Amino acid sequence: MTVLLPGADGALRTYEPRAEPLALTAGAPFTSRTVYSAAHVVADPFADVSPDSPAAVDWDATLAFRRHLWSHGLGVAEAMDTAQRGMGLDWAGAAELIRRSAAEARAVGGRIACGVGTDQLTAGGTLAEVRAAYEEQLALVEESGARAVLMASRALAAAASGPEDYLDVYGHLLRQSAEPVILHWLGPMFDPALAGYWGSSDLDAATDTFLEVVAAHPDKVEGIKVSLLDAGREIDIRRRLPQGVRCYTGDDFHYPELIAGDEQGFSHALLGIFDPLGPLAAEAVRVLDTGNTTGFRELLDPTVELSRHLFQAPTRFYKTGVVFLAWLAGHQAHFTMVGGMQSARSLPHFARAYELADGLGLFPDPKLAEERMKNLLSLYGVNQ
Repeated sequence: MTVLLPGADGALRTYEPRAEPLALTAGAPFTSRTVYSAAHVVADPFADVSPDSPAAVDWDATLAFRRHLWSHGLGVAEAMDTAQRGMGLDWAGAAELIRRSAAEARAVGGRIACGVGTDQLTAGGTLAEVRAAYEEQLALVEESGARAVLMASRALAAAASGPEDYLDVYGHLLRQSAEPVILHWLGPMFDPALAGYWGSSDLDAATDTFLEVVAAHPDKVEGIKVSLLDAGREIDIRRRLPQGVRCYTGDDFHYPELIAGDEQGFSHALLGIFDPLGPLAAEAVRVLDTGNTTGFRELLDPTVELSRHLFQAPTRFYKTGVVFLAWLAGHQAHFTMVGGMQSARSLPHFARAYELADGLGLFPDPKLAEERMKNLLSLYGVNQ
């Protein structure tokens, strides 16, 4: 069987899907790296909502996907930007997601870290209000028993007048946190409202402020997550961290080389691309656990083309491709997203994502993926 797919030029071309998936099964826990997959949420397709309504979540399908990730040994990074935090999922929805996922993690023995932000401040706020919003969310995550990820805040970016405000807010939060946290630096390619984070548009100056926060509270920072799509900068930051503080790569363009590392160290991982790559990524890390860096790269390097495609500019819309692939893979029964975000990418973008994912063997049932791709194509007037 073949599929007619539209290219970037609009012309149709013939693609022959693979017949068999890549054979991947669950294995032993990882020993050399700590790896989180930032996980997406599954919308309720039957909810009568508009793009401006609170998110309607299919909780059964959402939690089932998290069990899928845990079954392969991956940790779940919950209520992060992959879960459409700030792009369809509000704080009330995120809070419920954190409660449910943390309870599920306890039930199955899964690793979980949850995002702490300030998105209850929908219209900005003062620095005092930013601190209070962070405190509310930190308390909920800590009460759930999950590790906290202090995410970059749009409200803090708007309210801060310079680096000293970041030092003050983060210092305050770290001093009162019950357990060490993960600090997350999300670049403006993922969220334009975060431009100039850490008090400067000069990345060298911003990096210095970021590291100053870590250096002042090394006992309260379990790790940092860097999502700047700049491998050189991440390596520089990684080498400047205090002893015992981990670097989690959030670089969806250079993750194989950053996780593999060099003679001076390596990055752990907290990645949105590991949502669709979960079983394959897990297999690669287990190969790395044996000391076989070459085998690790042979498995993971071919996935970078798909990741770069999903995360192409405007990068913040990568969630659409992630959910699209989850639908094709059979992890959910529909291609609907909270906030109507399934419309954020073009048909040629979907076609290329399907082709690349199929080529990697990511679909457990290639025939199902083919049928669903053809159904989508038919909605756009492409008759097979």
